[in-house]
Amino acid sequence: MNERFYALPEEKQQSIINAGYRVFSQNSYKNSPMSEIAQAAGISKSLLFHYFHNKKELYLFLWDKCAETTIEFLTRYDCYGQKGLFESMERGMQAKIELIRLYPDMANFTVRAFYETNPEINAAVQESYHRYFNFKADQTLLNLDPEQFTPGLNIPLMYREMYLASEGYLWEMMQQVNRIDVEQMEKDFTALIEFWKSIYLRKE
Repeated sequence: MNERFYALPEEKQQSIINAGYRVFSQNSYKNSPMSEIAQAAGISKSLLFHYFHNKKELYLFLWDKCAETTIEFLTRYDCYGQKGLFESMERGMQAKIELIRLYPDMANFTVRAFYETNPEINAAVQESYHRYFNFKADQTLLNLDPEQFTPGLNIPLMYREMYLASEGYLWEMMQQVNRIDVEQMEKDFTALIEFWKSIYLRKE
C-alpha cells in the first residue's frame, strides 16, 4: 500500500486517480508523461513522484484500482449470488454501466491497458488480469444451476467465450469513438445476452 498517497484527503486522491485514468486512456503507456498527469491533477511533477516512485508504479496502481472498484460494484449489485447466469450478467451489465457513467476514463483505461504491448508493464497487467478473471469466473460459476443449460454444455468454456466477446466489443467501440457510448453499449449488450440465451439455455 502507498502510505503517502493514502494519507492524502479523499478528494485529492480522486483528483490524481482521475487524472491518471484520463491521460493513460488517451495515449499509450510510453506516450503518457507524468508531467501531464501531474498537471491534470493540479499538482507538481515532483509531488506526484513523491506519491508514486515512477510511472510503472502509478500505472499498475490504477490497473489494480480498476479491478477493486469493479468487484465492489459487482458485489453491490449481487452479481455473484445469482443461480441464473444471465440474470447475473444483466446485473453485471448494469453495474458496469454505472461505473462507466461515474468513471468514463477508467473504462477506457482498462481496455487500453489490457491491450498495452509495452514490455515494461505487459506481463504485470496480464498476470493481474488472469488472476482477476479467474476470481470472477469462480464467483460467478459458484452458485449456477447447471440444469438451466443445454445438456452436455461446457459451462466454463461458454463463460470464457462470452467474457472475451465482451472484451472484444469494448475494444472495437473504443477504436471507433475513443469514448464508450453508454446508451449504445447497453443496447448492444442486451441484444448479445438475448442471443446467448437462445443458444445456451435449455429448451422447455
